[in-house]
Amino acid sequence: MTKKEIRKKYLEMRKTLSDDEVLSFSEKIFRNFVDNFEIEPLQKIHIFISIAKFKEVQTELFILHFLKNGIQIYLPKIVNDEIIAVAFDENTEMEVNSWGIAETVPDEDAGVTDFDYIITPLLYCDPHGNRVGFGKGYYDGFFAKISGKCKKVGVGFYSPNEVVEDLNPHDIPLDYLVTPVEVLSFNGLL
Repeated sequence: MTKKEIRKKYLEMRKTLSDDEVLSFSEKIFRNFVDNFEIEPLQKIHIFISIAKFKEVQTELFILHFLKNGIQIYLPKIVNDEIIAVAFDENTEMEVNSWGIAETVPDEDAGVTDFDYIITPLLYCDPHGNRVGFGKGYYDGFFAKISGKCKKVGVGFYSPNEVVEDLNPHDIPLDYLVTPVEVLSFNGLL
């Protein structure tokens, strides 16, 4: 299937999820993540803030866990059509932008490229780690600037079925996918 076809299909599927289902699936995804990855104090994790109206995986569970366990948290912010990584802690000032999305008030790039994990939003991920998002290419651009040792972890509600047929040369696959029912590795490691 093409990205456009996949995007349409999985957006429609996500629209049918109730708030309770989103929360339940998110809790299972969070549990699968912490049970399958070694998370330690002082690690650097880049994670997105969920957008409730898009029924994204609720990352507040992750963020609270990371705050309690001494993890260095970085949030994405779009500046000049690129993702930058802004350091985040419980004192970071947040605001809702013109798109209705919570983001950090500071817009200073932390300059970090050696994240331990980047927890990545997606609509769909195919059996080879190719993610389909909203089609802006922000994460592919971000992935191109980070250390090759960083683990790129997609979090989503659906297991891979269809293969993305129209990949672009700039598309960068994920290393892992965490769903409510499984953790998949696309690089042979877990």
